[in-house]
Amino acid sequence: MRVATDIGGTFTDLVYVDENGFIGVAKSNTTPPNFEKGVLDVIEKAGVKSEQLSMFIHGTTVIINALTERKGAKMGLITTEGFRDVLEIARGNRPDLFNVRYKKPEPFVERHLRLEVGERLNYKGEIILPLNREEIEECVKYFKKEGVEAIAVSYIHSYVNPTHEIETVKIIKEVWPEVFVTASSDITKEWREYERTNTAVLNAYVQPAATTYIDKLDKELREQTEIDQRYIMQSNGGTTRFNSAKTAPINMVESGPVAGIFGAAVLGELIGEKNIIAFDIGGTTAKCSLIENGEVKVSTDYYIERDSRNAGYPIKAPVVDIVEIGNGGGSIAWIDDAGSLKVGPQSAGAVPGPVAYGLGGTEPTTTDANLLTGRLSPKNFDYDVDMNNVKEAIQKKIGDQFGISAEEAALGIIRIANSNMLNALKLISIRKGHNPQNFTLLAFGGGGSMHAPALALELGVKKIIVPIASPVFSAWGMLMTDLRHDYIQTYIKRMNELSLAEMDAQWEEIEKHALTYYKDEGMTDGAVEFHRFADMRYLGQEHTVKVPVPNGKWTEEDKQAIIEKFHDLHEKNYTFKLVDSPTEIVNLHVTAFGKVPKPIIGKITREGSVEEAKKEIRDVYFEQKGWISTSVYDRDKLPPNEVVHGPAVVEEKAAATVIYEGQQLYLDEFGNIIIEMEGK
Repeated sequence: MRVATDIGGTFTDLVYVDENGFIGVAKSNTTPPNFEKGVLDVIEKAGVKSEQLSMFIHGTTVIINALTERKGAKMGLITTEGFRDVLEIARGNRPDLFNVRYKKPEPFVERHLRLEVGERLNYKGEIILPLNREEIEECVKYFKKEGVEAIAVSYIHSYVNPTHEIETVKIIKEVWPEVFVTASSDITKEWREYERTNTAVLNAYVQPAATTYIDKLDKELREQTEIDQRYIMQSNGGTTRFNSAKTAPINMVESGPVAGIFGAAVLGELIGEKNIIAFDIGGTTAKCSLIENGEVKVSTDYYIERDSRNAGYPIKAPVVDIVEIGNGGGSIAWIDDAGSLKVGPQSAGAVPGPVAYGLGGTEPTTTDANLLTGRLSPKNFDYDVDMNNVKEAIQKKIGDQFGISAEEAALGIIRIANSNMLNALKLISIRKGHNPQNFTLLAFGGGGSMHAPALALELGVKKIIVPIASPVFSAWGMLMTDLRHDYIQTYIKRMNELSLAEMDAQWEEIEKHALTYYKDEGMTDGAVEFHRFADMRYLGQEHTVKVPVPNGKWTEEDKQAIIEKFHDLHEKNYTFKLVDSPTEIVNLHVTAFGKVPKPIIGKITREGSVEEAKKEIRDVYFEQKGWISTSVYDRDKLPPNEVVHGPAVVEEKAAATVIYEGQQLYLDEFGNIIIEMEGK
């Protein structure tokens, strides 16, 4: 039996699959700061016997929380002489251009803890000035005196030749074995000194917290289970072993959310849907990503805390391209200073949670609004829901401000939340030149199925899929992943001057390094699969386009085909191509998958009728329609391929699907809910 757990802001989710393909799910409250307790709680709640477990995969928000809450280590930075202020200088491309009070992001390392040493390489990686051991020892002495807990090392041009960084780390470990150390070349071999330095700093910043957390979880799992295969989800959509995760924890910055995106691609392949908008609504946030032709888009241009007013902090680590907003089931509805209704980004979390939980929450949330409008039923909560309290909170905090009823106020909350989510969906589709009508909306998470049908009507999407295990689909996605590591090396060469023999040698060197790593992980060469990409641009350009390139040795025909592919992709991304302009490669990117056996997804063979699956008829408050008597069905009793016409509600454990008039749904052979417009 394989089990996957995913820690969210409100709930910790679990999915298990046994050898027969049976899928079981469970949810329990997230337990900050001792997150491992929530993991053990949900394993116990699922009733899984420890001796049955063969594989454990885990997604966590510990890294992103440590960064956003500034709960990492006290940092020191060692860098090349003249470069101590690279974190302070950052980039000049300010997001809020005309704001005279604009402030740059404050570095995670105070200036007096950013120390310089007199070493230097040129852009080819040749040593101009050798490293001085005494200077490193002086730095360590100062850091000890200042109570530093972690050190980042980032030297200029170390992405070409990491010799000095390797030597520095060795010296630090000799004189101060206990301290956490990160060399930038261990995390990324891409150029751009600011982004590379910041990534090394943030990795070192979260390393103590990540190590403590993983060690505690590992200890608990060893004591209470007999699982040998223990993996952690990475931001690139793959998994890695616990020890590797402790070395480069920054690769887990979006550990939980990306699993659902990857799961959407796997499910899409299974059911023949290649173009998908994956949409995940949890308790705290809504996340979405676009999957085109079955490909999950991965980029190293990732930022935390970046918005229209703030430049944020770059992280040069491979992360699935994802848009995230602060809107979920626990998002609080409030009135701003101008008297407008807002929903989120503040969240009630797991404690005190929405008013409905009865745990002391007084602020109305999206969940409370869905309860009051009949979309959710009090009977499906683990708490005794006092509907009078819910109605009173919405009336007092929102309704009275606008002179409307509590039900109208609740519908207003839902519509504002939907509007926020719609903007996020447009960011990853329309704003990037994609027509949403050519994509299928795959909705999951606790609130995905409830909001997706309304959003699809607004966006023009013709088909919605609510997958099996939808409330815990991110955890399901983890069960479908392979081990994955991305190797990106800056290698600037003009295509018309490219030596094929030299190029092949570069690819082979990267792949040889990957095979060595996987061998240490206990995998055979035959279980490792390589996918190659080249980041390319026109001569004189700043940014690149990622181009898939063939494996094996290249021919001149391959080279010409790659250039043509680049022209086409450039036109798709930027609406133009310059066929007479020289092209160049900037980065080589190898994705190495360590293939692991996947659980088999069983088909459902359920008998019965739609009428037998009906639980009740209850009033639901719809936009423009008011209260409508609506049939409510049990998802676990619906037979496959039997059509349910809207308006209707389909309930399952921890989620509800709400369809509107003019929409219909049915279950496919795997148990996924398929929603389409009637007559399609």
